[in-house]
Amino acid sequence: MHGDLSRLFAVPNGVTTRWSSPENWKGEKGKAARANGGRKGSPCFPLKAGEQRVLAEVSGSSGTIRRVWVTIGNRIPKVLRGLRLDFHWDGEAKPAVSAPFGDFFGMGLGRLTPFQSALFANPEGRSFNCCIPMPFRTGMKVVVTNESDVDEGSMFFDIDYTLGDPHGNDVMYFHAHYRRENPTTLGRDYGLLPHVQGRGRFLGVNVGVIADQKRYGKSWWGEGEVKVYLDGDSDLPTLCGTGTEDYIGTAWGQGRYGHLYQGCPIADLENMQYAFYRYHIPDPVFFQKDVRVTIQQIGCWGPDTRPAIHFAGQPVYKAGPGREVLDLSAAGVPEPYGLFERQDDWSSCAYFYLDRATNDLPSLDPVEKRVGGLLETAEAPKRIDA
Repeated sequence: MHGDLSRLFAVPNGVTTRWSSPENWKGEKGKAARANGGRKGSPCFPLKAGEQRVLAEVSGSSGTIRRVWVTIGNRIPKVLRGLRLDFHWDGEAKPAVSAPFGDFFGMGLGRLTPFQSALFANPEGRSFNCCIPMPFRTGMKVVVTNESDVDEGSMFFDIDYTLGDPHGNDVMYFHAHYRRENPTTLGRDYGLLPHVQGRGRFLGVNVGVIADQKRYGKSWWGEGEVKVYLDGDSDLPTLCGTGTEDYIGTAWGQGRYGHLYQGCPIADLENMQYAFYRYHIPDPVFFQKDVRVTIQQIGCWGPDTRPAIHFAGQPVYKAGPGREVLDLSAAGVPEPYGLFERQDDWSSCAYFYLDRATNDLPSLDPVEKRVGGLLETAEAPKRIDA
């Protein structure tokens, strides 16, 4: 099993190791480090606006991608959301993974910060690491496309994989799905993972929220409960949490923290932006027929935040059916705290394993929808050798 330290001493028969990088694009045996006489002649490559490159490709062999590492020189929001990563399994034309660069690597909102989890890491806030095992049976292809209007001058990468892995019938294919709603629909749960048919495992999700300060001030946006609909569930789910921050293992609001399976790398109260994750590794979520994962759009008003919501002058609806309008004036408040329906900017990248190499989920949103409304932060420093 991936990461099982008790098996570090075992070398499986017929399994070989390959790295794809700018020094050996095809991962060919005995053909790496040829440029500049073997003296670091090709550590990176440029990717102009509109260009596409195949980062790694295998045909006619089983195998497993073990690790993906990338860094880029231009790390502004429109690049982090404008670069697209696609992973194809077993010669399929439709990718099983299609996601914006930053969101795929566990960083939402086109922003960077150091963090570490069991599946992703950004050690110093300027690199991208993924160690999710991704099996394939007859081949794979990893593609990057620059859909932004900005030239990327230097992209460094390693895609580390093994060939010849024997995969039984219980071995699933890795998938990832990104989506964004800005704003969400009043009273309708946000879909972290739309309906997927097949047998597999929901691995988890990273989420980005840009709360609407104009309508709700700095009130708490995260009272919504996560619901997991399993194997034929329709109106009601089998699994349901107790709140957004509860789902990621904390309580009573959420600040910045990072753990192996849950965390919140971004908790920006000034701009009301939050990015957080939950990975179901010790607590697997299996499905045999189908799965769907949602989260409610519910906030909480209190003594400090009620006046700002009231004076925004927009209708505020009590959480629940019926669309009951709340009177949040000083004279109309019956109690100090209460729940209400919200509409904010939500985005997410969900990860799952499935018993087939493709899925029926919608294609990736166009770049304009992905980048609109992001903070315009300064470009991060480039590497010395970029």
